[in-house]
Amino acid sequence: MSTLTFPKTIVLVRLVVGLYLFGLGIAFLIRASIGLAPWDVFGQGIANITGLSFGLATVLASALVLLLWIPLKQMPGLGTVFNALLIGPFVDLSLQWVPAPPFAGILGQVSWYLLGMVSIAVGTGMYIGARLGPGPRDGLMTGAVAKFRKPIWIVRTVLEGGAMLIGFALGGPIGLGTVLFVVGIGPMVQLSMRMFGWMDQRRS
Repeated sequence: MSTLTFPKTIVLVRLVVGLYLFGLGIAFLIRASIGLAPWDVFGQGIANITGLSFGLATVLASALVLLLWIPLKQMPGLGTVFNALLIGPFVDLSLQWVPAPPFAGILGQVSWYLLGMVSIAVGTGMYIGARLGPGPRDGLMTGAVAKFRKPIWIVRTVLEGGAMLIGFALGGPIGLGTVLFVVGIGPMVQLSMRMFGWMDQRRS
């Protein structure tokens, strides 16, 4: 294999593995059954007011988010396409083998939810660190970080909290897991993106 194609192959593998970990994390959130992630609350809220199915409402939500890329001068890439095509199948694949929490009660559910958040954070840092383009919601995050020069954990927390509040106002359900996600995913993603080389010290 030539030295020109080998690095490109590694980057693509990193992209796909990161997206799989993202989808795996969503599967753990689903199995935990203690609340939707904030953007899913937003999607359910849109479904409530439009009469669309949850799946179609989620697509509409992603399209609305992509419109916000324009003022942030965020550009899509191969990673954006892969994100749109692979996350759903990876969630379905993971749900085939991810069981319910191994022990009953809220402690087991919270543990499973936190495990899902860690997987999402690691997957986010890995696939965005490949620098082939983020998914719609992650692109909103990276674009806002670049434009406003704020720490990524603050930007991510604000975006997740905003999605939760708007979704709740539209009738979307929230739970303990939703709140855990809003509070915890920002610092987790910041650490992961630093580990995988996306962030420099000015974004820390």
